[in-house]
Amino acid sequence: MWVWKLRCFFFFQAEDGIRDRSPSRGLGDVYKRQDYATALDIDNWTGTTGLNISGTSDLAPLDQQAAMLNELFPDAKNVGLLYCSAEPNSKYQATTVKGSLEELGYTCKEYTFADSNDIASVTTTAAGENDVLYVPTDNTAASNAEIINNICLPAKVPVIAGEEGICSGCGVATLSIDYYDIGYKAGEMGAEILIDGKDVKEMPIEFAPEVTKKYNKANCEALGITVPDDYVVIEE
Repeated sequence: MWVWKLRCFFFFQAEDGIRDRSPSRGLGDVYKRQDYATALDIDNWTGTTGLNISGTSDLAPLDQQAAMLNELFPDAKNVGLLYCSAEPNSKYQATTVKGSLEELGYTCKEYTFADSNDIASVTTTAAGENDVLYVPTDNTAASNAEIINNICLPAKVPVIAGEEGICSGCGVATLSIDYYDIGYKAGEMGAEILIDGKDVKEMPIEFAPEVTKKYNKANCEALGITVPDDYVVIEE
C-alpha cells in the first residue's frame, strides 16, 4: 500500500523564521508564499528551489509594476522606493523594481524605515525628493498606510503600491491578483506530484495566470490622475 506524503502550506512574511532548507521526508512540500528566493536564501534565482519545495507566489510581476508606473507617469524623473528595512520580501521587491525603473530611464532612490516609529519622517523626506513613490508589499507600510497617505496626498506625490490593500490606503494604482487562481494552481501542482510523479525539486514556482490593473478612485481624483480604460476601480 502506497503512503503518499505531500504537505501543502500557505506562508506569508511573518512565517519566514519557522522554515528551513531541510528537505521533507515525503514526496515534497508545496507552498503558497511571496518570495521563495529570499525565504530560502537562494542566490542566482532561476525559478526552481533545487530542494524538496515548490509552489505558487502571490507576488504580482515586478516588471509589470514598473511598467504600470511608467504608463501612468511617463514624464516623472525621480522615483522613491519606500519600505521597511526589517522585511526581506520588501527589499527584494524594491531592488527588483528599481532595476526595471532605471532601465526605463528613471532616477531611483530607496527610503527605508526601521519600524512604525520613523515611517512619518522617512515618508516626508521621500515625498519631498521625488515625483512618484513606489511601496512594495510590506506589512509595516500596510499597517501605516494612512500615515503615508496623509503625507503624500497633500504633497501631490502619487504612490504606486505593490498590492491592493496598501493601494486602498495610500496608493493610486496597483496590480491585483486572484488568490483563488494561485490556490488552484498550487492544488494542480500537488496533483502533478502525487499522480504524475513529477519531481518537486524540478518544478518551477508558478505565479498568478492573470493580473488586474486597479486604481484608488478617491486618490486619483484628488491628484487629477486619469487612468486608462483597462483599469478597474478598487471597491471601498
